[in-house]
Amino acid sequence: MTKVFIGVDPHKLSATIEVVDRHEKLLGTGRFRTDQAGYAAMRTYTKNWPERVWAVEGANGAGRPLAQRLLEDGEHVVDVPAKLAARVRLFDTGHNRKTDARDAHSIAIVAVRTTSLRVLRADGELEALRMLCDRREELTRLRVQTVNRLQRLLAELVPGQAKKDLTALQAKAILATVRPRDIAGKTRRRIAAEELADLVAVEAKMKKATAELKILVKARGSRLMNLHGVGPVVAARTLADVGDIARFADRNRFASWTGTAPLDASSGEQNRHRLSRAGNRRMNHMIHIAAVSQIRLDTEGRAYYRRKLAAGKTKLEALRCLKRRISDAIYRQMLADADRAASTSAAETVGTGPGGHCGATHESSAVDLPPHIDTSDQPLPGPAKPTLQPHQPARKTPHSRTPQTTG
Repeated sequence: MTKVFIGVDPHKLSATIEVVDRHEKLLGTGRFRTDQAGYAAMRTYTKNWPERVWAVEGANGAGRPLAQRLLEDGEHVVDVPAKLAARVRLFDTGHNRKTDARDAHSIAIVAVRTTSLRVLRADGELEALRMLCDRREELTRLRVQTVNRLQRLLAELVPGQAKKDLTALQAKAILATVRPRDIAGKTRRRIAAEELADLVAVEAKMKKATAELKILVKARGSRLMNLHGVGPVVAARTLADVGDIARFADRNRFASWTGTAPLDASSGEQNRHRLSRAGNRRMNHMIHIAAVSQIRLDTEGRAYYRRKLAAGKTKLEALRCLKRRISDAIYRQMLADADRAASTSAAETVGTGPGGHCGATHESSAVDLPPHIDTSDQPLPGPAKPTLQPHQPARKTPHSRTPQTTG
C-alpha cells in the first residue's frame, strides 16, 4: 500500500484532516468531532490507508490531547510546527486564505516535504512530570494572589507594618496582635484569618508537589540537581520542556531555544548584539532562577558574575552571561545523563550487537516543546554530540563517558 500523510488541524471540539500521498495528491478529507464518537469515526475513515503517518500541528499545545490518543492507539505521529505550516500556506495558491481545510492541507504538505520532523512517542512518566510542574506553577500563582490579599488586609489592620515578603508565620504573628472592637475591624480580621488559612494550605500543597517532583526527577536518572541553583522545580521543568536533548545539535542551538543566546544586531562597521526575546520563555525563567541562586551563594557562578562586573559589564549584562553559562552546563549534563542511560540500557539488553548506538533516541516524547527558533537553527536529526569539552576520567570502555559539569 502507498504511504500516506494525514495532516491534522486540531481544535478543542473538532479536528480537520486531509490525506495526501508522497506526490501531494489529495486522497481524502474530513472534519470530525473530538469526542469518542468523532474520534472513532476518524480512525475508521483512515483505516483505508494502513501505512499512514499522522502529522499533528502543535502537538504540545492544542494538538496535545489528540496526539496522546493517537499514540496510545499505536499510531505513527509527527509534530508539525505552526510556523512551517504557515509558510507553506503563504506560498501556496489562494492568497494565504486561512481555513481549517487549508491548514490541514499545509500541515500534510509539510509532513511530505520535511524529513526531520519530531517523531512522537508515548512517555507516561514525562507527561506526569509536566502535569506536576504545571500544577505547582498554578499553586505558586495562587499563593501570590493570597499573599497580596492578606497584605492588603493587614495594612488596614496594622498600618505601617506591611512586609514585602510575607510568610505565613509572620502574618500569624501580626494578626495575633490585633483585637479590633468595631464591626468593620472584626470582619476585616476574620477575612484575614481565612486568607491566612488558605495561605497555609497552599504552601503545604506546594511542599508536597515539590517533593513529588524531586522523586520523579531522580527516578528518571537525571543529575541536573547536582548543578548549583537547580532544584527539583527547575530540574523537573527542564526535563518536561526539553524532553529529548538530541533535538538540539549543539549547545548553541539549545541556548537559542532557551533565549540565552544574544541576537546579532550588527550593521556596517557597528558590531553589537541585543537581548533575545525568542525561544522558550518558561525555560529562560528557570535558568534565571538558577542564576540568581548562584549569585546569592558562594559558588563559581557568583565568582564568574563578579568577574564580568569587574570587566565593565552592567549587572544585567553580567547576569545574561551567567545565564548562558548555566544553559551550557544544563545542556552538557543532559547529554551526560542521556549517554549514561543509553549505556545502562545497552548493558541490560541481551543479544545486542556492538554496532548499536548508545546515544539518545531519535524520537521525542509527545510532551516535548518544539524548539521555537529559526529554521536555519533547527537541529539536525539524530543524536547530538557534546560541544563542550569537560574533564573526563580514564575510560575503561568506549561507552563509559561521564562528563563533569560546573555550575
